[in-house]
Amino acid sequence: MRRAYVAAAVVLALLGGAAALWQLSKSRTFQFFGRIVPRVETSQRVVALTFDDGPTRDKTAEVMRLLREREVRATFFVTGGELEQNADAGREIVAAGHELGNHSYSHERMVFVTPAYVRREVERTDELIRAAGHSGEIHFRPPYGKKLLALPFYLSRHGRKTITWDVEPDSELRTDADAAAITRHVLDRTRPGSIILLHVMYPNRAETMKAVPPIIEGLRRDGYRFVTVSELLAVGQ
Repeated sequence: MRRAYVAAAVVLALLGGAAALWQLSKSRTFQFFGRIVPRVETSQRVVALTFDDGPTRDKTAEVMRLLREREVRATFFVTGGELEQNADAGREIVAAGHELGNHSYSHERMVFVTPAYVRREVERTDELIRAAGHSGEIHFRPPYGKKLLALPFYLSRHGRKTITWDVEPDSELRTDADAAAITRHVLDRTRPGSIILLHVMYPNRAETMKAVPPIIEGLRRDGYRFVTVSELLAVGQ
């Protein structure tokens, strides 16, 4: 594996240029080591609804209420720093039957970072997720979707997957998009096996929060059912 790490570094050096490195680091479908999962290949109409960042006290409770009322289970990719501050919210997520995923401790871009930094970010957050009551595999999602060498190398060495997404309104819509536009974007792009990413944890994400109910209702009308990331991965095996 270390030889592969060095080989990948040589490839990067040969590619050269900030633009090439940027494109590689932000790819949702490619990384140098291990398995990256933007969606699952399946004919079943199943999707994973995922929420990044947090947990925050008010917004986590609000989105959990929306999910509870519609009997939907989701995956929350949380940051260790916020989970440490809002441990009760993390335990409530697990107790409600949702899944916790690791979104790093400090939510910094993991591009030009050392292996020791990656280990601290991942393992410190893993400990907090376990303390919240999560059992089973802990999936990892890179902050901002950014990764290059050290992070994929670490995850691969530990037999872990990189979970990205194939549907995310924030990547294509204007920052002032309203709930109707966000809903249309998700409904138009979702397909069997999709991993949907939404950001709802902060006050400036109010329109995305408003879009959660119509997204759920619209996908259900189209025959979809909602599963956690772990359940979706099992469907694709």
